[in-house]
Amino acid sequence: MIGYATLGTNDIDRALTFYDGLFAAIGGKRLMQMPDERQLTFYGAGRGQPMLAIGRPYDGGAATVGNGVMISLMMDGRDQVDAVYAKVMALGAADEGGPGTRGPEQMGFYGAYFRDPDGNKFCAYKMG
Repeated sequence: MIGYATLGTNDIDRALTFYDGLFAAIGGKRLMQMPDERQLTFYGAGRGQPMLAIGRPYDGGAATVGNGVMISLMMDGRDQVDAVYAKVMALGAADEGGPGTRGPEQMGFYGAYFRDPDGNKFCAYKMG
């Protein structure tokens, strides 16, 4: 299973402000930060749970967005999808598709799509 995924940033302060706000809205927080120039910062609900790491690229180059790459965040309910979408829009996210059902209604997929300030794509979703 997934332990953690890492996303690069070109502006660590802006990224940490964004992710502090995003994860506070869904019950997560900073779990640890590496004390080097990359400032790799891990977010999650707790140790032993899946995490998302944000930091400057290891090779020192510019962080770029992967075409077709997306991180999906599972929500507890449709109301949380709506709340998270509103929160990230207020934090400066770019809209990639507001909250709503996707696919056949019997699938029960309800999601919202956005990009963080560095352009990384996310989906906040609830199945059922």
